[in-house]
Amino acid sequence: MADSTGFLKYDRAVPPRRPVDVRITDWKDVYLDRENGGEAFFGTAALRTQAARCMDCGIPFCHHGCPLGNLIPEWNDLVRRDDWKEAIERLHATNNFPEFTGKLCPAPCEGSCVLNLQDSPVTIKQIEFEIIDRAFAEGFVRPQPPQELTGKKVAVVGSGPAGLAAAQQLTRAGHEVTVYERADKIGGLLRYGIPEFKMEKRYLDRRLDQMRAEGTRFVTGVEIGGAGESDLSAEQLREQYDAVVLAGGATVGRDLPAPGRELAGIHLAMEFLPYGNRMALGEIEEPPISARGKHVVIIGGGDTGADCLGTSHRQGAASVTQLEIMPEPPTSRGEKNPWPTYPMVLRVSSAHEEGGQRLYSVNTERFLDDGEGNVRAVLVHDVEMVDGRFQKIEGTDRELPADLVLLAMGFTGAQRAGLVETLDLGVDARGNVTRDGEFMSTVPGVFVAGDVGRGQSLIVWAIAEGRAAAGACDAWLVGSSMLPRPVTPTAVALR
Repeated sequence: MADSTGFLKYDRAVPPRRPVDVRITDWKDVYLDRENGGEAFFGTAALRTQAARCMDCGIPFCHHGCPLGNLIPEWNDLVRRDDWKEAIERLHATNNFPEFTGKLCPAPCEGSCVLNLQDSPVTIKQIEFEIIDRAFAEGFVRPQPPQELTGKKVAVVGSGPAGLAAAQQLTRAGHEVTVYERADKIGGLLRYGIPEFKMEKRYLDRRLDQMRAEGTRFVTGVEIGGAGESDLSAEQLREQYDAVVLAGGATVGRDLPAPGRELAGIHLAMEFLPYGNRMALGEIEEPPISARGKHVVIIGGGDTGADCLGTSHRQGAASVTQLEIMPEPPTSRGEKNPWPTYPMVLRVSSAHEEGGQRLYSVNTERFLDDGEGNVRAVLVHDVEMVDGRFQKIEGTDRELPADLVLLAMGFTGAQRAGLVETLDLGVDARGNVTRDGEFMSTVPGVFVAGDVGRGQSLIVWAIAEGRAAAGACDAWLVGSSMLPRPVTPTAVALR
């Protein structure tokens, strides 16, 4: 039973972030952790106190908010009682990679926490990360190879969170699983899309070591449906494997066809961010697209824009401005955004703390030329919403200096050229690969998980879909499956 009065005795607390003037000089995690003094600031005692704030509600709304159906009240109480080994067992029962979600998930569970009625939810996300980090440190996380093999072979295309979750589940079910990744290293957007300061790649690498020990095979530098010498055709893939799971990420960025878009110095976010990660990991010294000494304008106010912002700070930008066409969000819930829905409020990420300016209700009208084919400025104006449409506010035109413009307005889906087109898979009106209630595409034996079928979404949804698709694939291969499937009200939408 939880500490029924913990929420009355203890205030919400989270680990401190490293000082801005220190962290922008490197690529390390913005939060203090065990490797850089974090234990002294937020150790075991603090975690147990925070876990004691969980009330073990009769109706745990955090379950509703979590697509994975994490057993949050259970492992909160296990942490409170200092039973870390059982806590990781409960956490792994629903989530293959809590170290990823503990760092990167926007925590819809906290938005649904009953204590969020007072804007002071349990620190679920931090507790989740500490459980898995301690589990690795104390040797609780070990490879779980299958006891017997089925003789079936499965190819997983894409090594992001959806692909890795599907691969681990299918490997443990006894299938021979090969994960194909077109990049030079495994991880998908986790590797080259998420900046190092948000999640150090050592967390990814230690999990991959476990998966290799379980029997999952990883192949890099191979694009399915590509034209390279090392690539595989869709036909070859179908011939070699009994089933295929498509789990590519949403990498096709939304473009901005404003006048001047052809000028040099204007790039999609996913053209810029991978170079920043390669720089952070020591793979390159100076990226071909760099913010160093430049006036940077980021168009798009979401997480990808914030990633561009933090990367620009670390590369030494002269100035950074982030534009958002939507109005500035409120600082607290409005009447149309009641608990337990996800709070649509103003968020200040670590990157926003580090500098730059954020401009809201601003539209980009055109990109201005320096006379030599390079962008020199962005012409913008303010907008207001009139009858459901943005309308220009006259007299607000102005130029923003810009040597580098980064387009971070979201994604239109996964790449469809190659495998999707070759297999003649069904595609919906949004460009996502269609699938039935068992995650199977219009081609028998080809399953779909994550962004390629759902569109751009959260990492927690990617893992949930990977797990669910693995269960469906396993049942299709051998007739039935013991792999868990999502059961929460939110996750029912998966099926």
